Amino acid sequence: MTCGICGETTTDGHVTVTLERGRTVAVFRGVPAQVCPQCGEEWVDGEDAKRLDAALAKLVEAGVQVDVRDYAAAA
Repeated sequence: MTCGICGETTTDGHVTVTLERGRTVAVFRGVPAQVCPQCGEEWVDGEDAKRLDAALAKLVEAGVQVDVRDYAAAA
């Protein structure tokens, strides 16, 4: 994939994603992503984004305020 910011070719990598909804903040470590080695821009694919959203929704429903976890445990 080509970076939409700087035009460099992205590489497979893993990133940390922080999501916030209402009073809940969730941090997911080790999320698969395309990462630009030039400018650092990151892209998470649609399926992984859906999994993150579903995991966040469960945390919100449970009333969790702050959660930090590895992506593999959330998927």
